[in-house]
Amino acid sequence: MRILIPFLMLIVLFGCNSSKNTATETMEKTEYAKQSIHQFQVADINGETFDFGKLKGKKIMIVNTASKCGLTAQYRDLQELYNKFKDDGFVIIGFPANNFLGQEPGSNEKIKTFCEQKFGVTFPMMAKISVKGKEIHPIYRFLTEKEKNGVADSKVSWNFQKYLLDENGYLIKHVSPKTGPMSDDILSWIKGAG
Repeated sequence: MRILIPFLMLIVLFGCNSSKNTATETMEKTEYAKQSIHQFQVADINGETFDFGKLKGKKIMIVNTASKCGLTAQYRDLQELYNKFKDDGFVIIGFPANNFLGQEPGSNEKIKTFCEQKFGVTFPMMAKISVKGKEIHPIYRFLTEKEKNGVADSKVSWNFQKYLLDENGYLIKHVSPKTGPMSDDILSWIKGAG
């Protein structure tokens, strides 16, 4: 009996330690390092290369846009926001996408003309991409997958969803499509309080 008790204690002790190690290893595997959006180069709406590395030191809002959406009027507020803060280290990057009910059917040229003539858009617009599904663009894979951005998984739920990134190109959060660009939440983040 005296020999059996220490033997059982050893089994329990080693059993606990091995499960503890496994739990620690599992936790380590699910923690992801933050990556920066500054690693990306994409095509802009004119077919030129746009290097996100040139945005180091600026806060960035990325928004997927559409010309025939109930939220299309947000272009007006996006431009107002850009005008107000573009000289203070803030930039908006628009990504036209046709992922929701075919609300962005036009070519890059038509989208550019629409944005400039209807809303006076001067913030950088990129070439039309896919923001979800099998054809998702690598930059949106980065924005929506915690494994890549190190912060959170998300899904683009509709046109005009906003992704906010800090001066180092790290994802901070995403904002609902229905939240307007001039919302208190976004303004306080740009000003440094959010």
